[in-house]
Amino acid sequence: MKIKNILFVLALIAGMSSATNAQKIALVDINEVLSSMPDYQNAQKELDRIAAEWRQEISQEFDKIKSMYNKFQAEQVLLSSDDKAKKEDEIVKKEAEVRELQKAKFGPDGALFKKRQEMVAPIQDKVYAAIENFAAERGFDIIFDKGGATGLLFSNPDYDKTGDLKKKLNIK
Repeated sequence: MKIKNILFVLALIAGMSSATNAQKIALVDINEVLSSMPDYQNAQKELDRIAAEWRQEISQEFDKIKSMYNKFQAEQVLLSSDDKAKKEDEIVKKEAEVRELQKAKFGPDGALFKKRQEMVAPIQDKVYAAIENFAAERGFDIIFDKGGATGLLFSNPDYDKTGDLKKKLNIK
């Protein structure tokens, strides 16, 4: 009876390994491919420039608020209760406006996110189309992104086809 169980397990393992061998798998580092593309590099530089400009603008606005507050601190002993309340409200309102500007520029649906989508999405679409064509031409069943957080713990370097994909995209 034990021999039957052992033979069954061996047959099951053999069947599973032959099914696994039937799939062609490749690994590609999408981050490496994208960062090697001049279009992507240019888009990233432009996005960085825009973000730095907006950060500077917001920083200047916060400096204005700090200046308003310092002026208020120095003058408050001379102000009436009503004038104090007005100045405090003015400072709070200005701070809320700047925080709203910050959110509009850098928030989850902000201008930077939209600009990134506008500039980077076409490049990503080009890469994904190349991956699909590459898989069809070479007969790959699965292509993993080894650069992403896929939970991949080990990979045989022979399966890394990043260089081939970069060749297909004519990038170095």
